[in-house]
Amino acid sequence: MSWLHTWCGLTCGWLLCAIFLTGTLSVFREPITRWMEAKPVLAAPAQSTLGDAPRSLARATAYLSEQAPNARFWRIVMPLGPDDAMQLAWRAGATTEHRTVHPLTGVIQTEPWGRKTEGGRHFVLFHYMLHVPTIGYWIVGWISMCMLVALISGVVVHRRIFVDFFTFRPGKGQRSWMDAHNVSAVLPLPFLFMIVYTGLAIFYTGYMTWPLQSAYGTDPSAYRQFQTELTHDVDPARSRPPPATATRLQDVASLQREAEALTRQPTRMMIVEQPGQVGVTVRVIGRIDPAAPSGGVLSPVASVLFDGATGTVLKMQRPDVDAPFAAEDIHAAMESLHFARFGGWGMRWLYFFCGLLGTLMIATGAILFTSKRRKKSANEFGHATSVVYRTIDSLNIAAIAGIVVACIAYFYVNRLLPVTMIDRSAWEIRGSMLVWLATSLYALWRKPQRAWVELLGLAALLCLALPLLNLITTGQHLGQYIMMMDLQRAGVELVSLGLGAALAWAAWRIRSASRNIPQVRRAAGRSGQGSMP
Repeated sequence: MSWLHTWCGLTCGWLLCAIFLTGTLSVFREPITRWMEAKPVLAAPAQSTLGDAPRSLARATAYLSEQAPNARFWRIVMPLGPDDAMQLAWRAGATTEHRTVHPLTGVIQTEPWGRKTEGGRHFVLFHYMLHVPTIGYWIVGWISMCMLVALISGVVVHRRIFVDFFTFRPGKGQRSWMDAHNVSAVLPLPFLFMIVYTGLAIFYTGYMTWPLQSAYGTDPSAYRQFQTELTHDVDPARSRPPPATATRLQDVASLQREAEALTRQPTRMMIVEQPGQVGVTVRVIGRIDPAAPSGGVLSPVASVLFDGATGTVLKMQRPDVDAPFAAEDIHAAMESLHFARFGGWGMRWLYFFCGLLGTLMIATGAILFTSKRRKKSANEFGHATSVVYRTIDSLNIAAIAGIVVACIAYFYVNRLLPVTMIDRSAWEIRGSMLVWLATSLYALWRKPQRAWVELLGLAALLCLALPLLNLITTGQHLGQYIMMMDLQRAGVELVSLGLGAALAWAAWRIRSASRNIPQVRRAAGRSGQGSMP
């Protein structure tokens, strides 16, 4: 069990650290996206189209009727705040067109409101597929299984783990790293088991496709049919008689008001299927307010399906937190647990701190491995032992300090790339990955102790200077966000300052400890067996 815990945790820990960190950041994907879009901060809600939704909807549907009368669908995404914009989209053939309704003038434009960016979605995609659609998806699944093995074997190996949890001995070298590893593992242990298990469970149809294929075939629409039956959705054409004549679309704003009255949820999105044709439907989808969480794990989004020609309600889903839990709700509960779709902002902060502790657990485990080998090497790899451990040192630095630099660099690339750059959102991600590659090469070239200090110091500097970069590039600043009660964008910069201070403290401690290392250890470090103190 000790061997299994050590090598399973080490070999998977390098990529797992990046996966866990990006997953932790993705908890706040909406605030991150909001900050990266850098939309102008408007002085009052009355200045925007948010307060005149019916007129904006009428203008939007008139524009869609003129530009895309034969589209497969129209999608209207409502603004979330006074400085947000209404988003329009339609599908014509194989392409999807996008438009934005300017929140001040109401003009429908092709340019986005704010910077075009992948935002927090970058962290979500990297977290579960590494931006490599098929191979990365399976790699993350395999690493998740290895983490379950490491967690279980770690509990078995550390028989005194709960006793050690209440004992932390700083400044004791290897003993201190073991204590830090125990504390960061035991405190969020239920969370770690839950987040890894649910991450695997919600993708069961991807990892085990054979039952799905045997029931629905291998057609690309098989999964859609499965999801339709799972949610007891019905084909709108089967739930009502076909209209006798063609099809004037009902006023969308009135349908929105009726849906909100029925479900008591604000509208997030409206989808018009088959506009201008016989069988047109309008689906109004609600939005869960994070500031007013429901009382249960399941927080279903309300939706109402209307006959677009007559305004008749065809189907309605109301959120019912008191409904009895059924077997068919297991998958939805798994998703809600993994994505923190319950409990509001308080639960998201709890997930964030537990995710940081999980990342710290992985990092301290990797450092503990090299600390033990530096103290007493078993010469496991013969003449290549020193080279192997030097490589492990470099991988530890790249996986821990390097990914932190790459994540904060993503925000810098967002601000420094030209606003009108073609394929801008893709280059944000490429820029972040290139920074990670550069830090990895730097870790291979630089002595381990210096690489730790310099990369952690660089990450701290980037985090602390992020508000200044925002002020220089956009003219917006933290004080402005706080005065306008824009707590999401203010939170991004405050968290950046907090993490910067923590990283600066870590770099300072490592630098101070390295000065106290005996000369014999310095000589061992120069020969390739040295590591982080």
